[in-house]
Amino acid sequence: MHETVFTYAAPALKFGIGASAEVGYDLAGFGARRVLLVTDPGVAATGHPARIAEQVTARGLQVTTYDQVRVEPTDESFTDAIEFARDAGPFDAILAVGGGSAIDTAKAVNLLTTNPGELMDYVNAPVGRALAPSRPLLPLVAVPTTTGTGAESTTICVLDVLALQVKTGISHPALRPRLAVVDPALSATQPAMVTAASGMDILCHALESYTARWYADFDAKTPEQRVPYCGANPVADMWSEKAMSLLAGAFRTAVRGDGDLTAAREQMAMAATFAGLGFGNAGVHIPHANAYPIAGRVRDFRPADYPDDEPIVPHGMAVSLTAPEAFRFTFDADPDRHLRAARILEPGADLGEGPDALPGVLTRLMRDIGIPNGLAEVGYGEGDVTGLVDGALKQQRLLATAPRTVDAEDLAGVFRGSMEHW
Repeated sequence: MHETVFTYAAPALKFGIGASAEVGYDLAGFGARRVLLVTDPGVAATGHPARIAEQVTARGLQVTTYDQVRVEPTDESFTDAIEFARDAGPFDAILAVGGGSAIDTAKAVNLLTTNPGELMDYVNAPVGRALAPSRPLLPLVAVPTTTGTGAESTTICVLDVLALQVKTGISHPALRPRLAVVDPALSATQPAMVTAASGMDILCHALESYTARWYADFDAKTPEQRVPYCGANPVADMWSEKAMSLLAGAFRTAVRGDGDLTAAREQMAMAATFAGLGFGNAGVHIPHANAYPIAGRVRDFRPADYPDDEPIVPHGMAVSLTAPEAFRFTFDADPDRHLRAARILEPGADLGEGPDALPGVLTRLMRDIGIPNGLAEVGYGEGDVTGLVDGALKQQRLLATAPRTVDAEDLAGVFRGSMEHW
């Protein structure tokens, strides 16, 4: 029997310029008195976390700040934050101010300060034990300062497991923030390459959820078997299409800094939120599964506008690098969806009717905003394909949502076809 039910959930949302100034009021409404603020050094340097902490304190709440979040978190960095919180706690609520790295770290802290066990007990199988939390989590308020990850809307947190050179995550509905506070003014300090990489994450969230396997094509589930990623569905489609239309008008302007930059930043923030509300329920698939080993196995690539103390392929960049070839592979599963997405992103253009339409839209955009020209530019070659495929195959939670069944040979073809795009 095929599935007849889809599910949808989202955090409460507060959106608009100045929204971050109201966080103290919101936390007090949750009954919080002691709050842990989680951020990273780069975001801390902008002054946003300190200002927000002062405004929360002005409401009579006590704030303790952890500002050592690692960009692209690891099992070690999660553990450091968890140990800090255990020593400094207990807390009544957690406040994340930053990009996906800070929000994901806050989710892990929330889980491991309220539930027994260690980090790997909760990490997705087959890397970890994939246990579900047994106790309620604290209210988590997420205040994103980058326009991209959608972490403020989702039930997952992502990390590199250093010993295995693999990126994976923890996924459970309890991890979803109680409240997302999206203030477009906070992204004004976001540099160009961060805007580009984070924006490609938005775009791939929207495209992957839009082209994901239709929810009714899965086998029927019992209530206990339902997972947050239930496949493409009518509600998620609405959010994904709107996110794509916003990106079509704002993305290049936001990266280049020309035109109406204020409006472009607001549209990018809204696109990130909308895409998060879509993929947080429908799911993502091949580009995200591939991104995990691309980021986890990096050797010496150091992108502009990111910390240069160690190699890094930022998540959104890693996702984008195989996206054109991945959507060429999935085209036959639903040509109409792929073509509609391409036309939303490049309205009025003569894109043709074949499998190259959407990849062409993506590569033109990537070239215009400065994304590397394929895997070769970030240090990978033919000799790395086997390892990249092995890492992607570990992401079965994501690959299960792909609109076509994908095996090792298929993934190898996608990786090989992504070495150079133009």
